[in-house]
Amino acid sequence: MLLKSCCIYSIGVCSLLTLILGISLVLSNVFPHFIQSLVKKEVVLKNGTEAFEAWENPPAPIYMQFYFFNVTNPLEVLDGDRPAVVEIGPYTYREYRPMEQVDFQDNGTKVTAVNTKTYIFQRNMSRGPESDLIRTVNIPAVTVMERFKDHSIMANLISSYMKSTGEGLFTTHTVGELLWGYEDSLLKALKLVQPDLDDVFGLFYKNNASNDGEYVFFTGQQNYKDFARVDTWNGESSLSWWTSDECNMINGTNGASFHPVITKNETLYMFSSDLCRSLYALYEEDVTVKGIPGYRFSPPSMVFANVTVNPANAGFCVPAENCLGSGVLNVSPCKQGAPIIMSSPHFYQADEKFVQDVFGMKPIKEQHQTVIDINPLTGIILQAAKRLQVNVNVEKIPTFSQTGNVRTVVFPVVYLNESVVIDDASVLKLHAIVVKQNVVVNIPFMLIGVGIILGGIFMFLMCRQKIPESTSAERQPLLSS
Repeated sequence: MLLKSCCIYSIGVCSLLTLILGISLVLSNVFPHFIQSLVKKEVVLKNGTEAFEAWENPPAPIYMQFYFFNVTNPLEVLDGDRPAVVEIGPYTYREYRPMEQVDFQDNGTKVTAVNTKTYIFQRNMSRGPESDLIRTVNIPAVTVMERFKDHSIMANLISSYMKSTGEGLFTTHTVGELLWGYEDSLLKALKLVQPDLDDVFGLFYKNNASNDGEYVFFTGQQNYKDFARVDTWNGESSLSWWTSDECNMINGTNGASFHPVITKNETLYMFSSDLCRSLYALYEEDVTVKGIPGYRFSPPSMVFANVTVNPANAGFCVPAENCLGSGVLNVSPCKQGAPIIMSSPHFYQADEKFVQDVFGMKPIKEQHQTVIDINPLTGIILQAAKRLQVNVNVEKIPTFSQTGNVRTVVFPVVYLNESVVIDDASVLKLHAIVVKQNVVVNIPFMLIGVGIILGGIFMFLMCRQKIPESTSAERQPLLSS
């Protein structure tokens, strides 16, 4: 009897201790911190690590899609009417972007590399062939007219030449020519007086099988939050195009990698050479991609907000005080003076004025928002879509009759969608990590469950021990009688 009581009370003590241990482990977050510390040590740009291999040569297929805006009323636009455009696309390219010329420096704390990008046309994923014709703004002509508008003699000579060759505000070229380059007759003529001028124009001319310059990245060896963070670009730690130190800062990664152990209240910084600036993204919602949990981050409207909404953006007004409005960015300083203005597709998150100025603009969040879905533990990108639109600032220039009575407008030319979804092989690896994480993180809750079960057993045995004694006591008088 004594042995039985000892066993029962031992179960009760074990139940209590197991509950206390489980609750203590939950409150102290020991196991989550343990998992995170292991990941922080593993996710480093170092030869032999999976993180380095994925950074050097991304395993998931990347696609670049282009959507052009075909102008349907060119003559009416020259008479002062609102432009009307029709979206034509996608024209899809498979993008290969290995890191090359990789060289570790400073005892492995930094690594230099160039990110060479090559684009291969995917006819089966495209609306049509690269030979499809698109009528759009004549960007070389607009650039030349803008450059010489205050030089009357040159302006008259250029205008006369344009009349003789039939060049105007609009031009028609194939998709391939507009993207990768074509010989422009106006630029070719100007090259006679400016021999260093390139007479070939393309929206992404010289961007195929090339890179945007040398990067120096932190490896994350000293601090996990520095994983793949850009230290310098083309030998510089800051930019020089903008009018404030804050706007000229190079912040974050290049957008292709992020550090592990990401929290929902974190701000993810990225540097984009396409936009000639740094930007940031904030947590939006929880997502699941191919069964893997993730956090969705996206740039808030404040990133491209007007200076009246976000005073920190004052440095992006070029020339100083020349602010266009929310949702658009004048990048002419870093595009050889071309009147290029960047925005989100269909002027998503931009002032309503830009949407109303062009017939055919229909901003839709799901289609035109830039998003990054990241697994918070490893920092691996599960799914991402970078969406940017190239526009041209068009206005009437009195010295050039080619502009007619055109109204001042930010004219959409093309928008791109650079997207990636994690590959199945990486999903299997990540799924194993997620399962291990769930098992380890849930150990304290398992202990609490075991404690509750033992507690239940203890209560049951205690009740069983007391019931027979009371029953025999009640039956004794009946037997004696």
